[in-house]
Amino acid sequence: MAGIARTCLQSILKFVNSTLGLVGIAMVLYGLWMSRVWQRDMQDSSFDDFDSSAPWFIYTFLSIGVTLCLITCLGHISADCSNGFFLSCYMEIIFVLLLLETALAADILLNSDWEKDLPEDPTGRFHDFREFVESNFDFFKWIGMFIILAQGFSMLLAMALRALGPSNESNYDIYDEHPPARLPLINHHLQQPPYVVGEPRFPMKNDAWNTNM
Repeated sequence: MAGIARTCLQSILKFVNSTLGLVGIAMVLYGLWMSRVWQRDMQDSSFDDFDSSAPWFIYTFLSIGVTLCLITCLGHISADCSNGFFLSCYMEIIFVLLLLETALAADILLNSDWEKDLPEDPTGRFHDFREFVESNFDFFKWIGMFIILAQGFSMLLAMALRALGPSNESNYDIYDEHPPARLPLINHHLQQPPYVVGEPRFPMKNDAWNTNM
């Protein structure tokens, strides 16, 4: 019964954890597209028309996407091996990520001048992305809530899987395929050697002396 429950938890954790991977892949693709547009604009126009500061928004977008993909890989590895150390690391990373998301959301909602804390984006993509989010705020609100719920559910699944402990089925499979070359401690029968060692037969000295006589 424990093995079936562990298998179900592993499958559900992989499925829920895949949402982070999909979000990370989408952010990486969008970041690569913005980077491509930025490079094209740099080639078409002179360098003096742009600010010398780096396009921090593009780099931040790419970094967050790659980080989410790495967290997804860690979650899949933790679900496969059901190792307590990997599951603990995964839960701690998800918890820190939830804290950062909560702090960011609170700063945006409570601080009306939160944009002034950010450096200027020479690419203008941050302004475009903000307008796109504001024009589709309801859609992005449900996406954000779904991501947060998926992260919280992933933590609960990881805690339950860690409580069940690692699986020992793989060891049993190995023993079934390659039985150990050991003999039982009681009532074991030793294999008889192919040859029998007996006492050497030598002619008696008296018989040899009688023959010579």
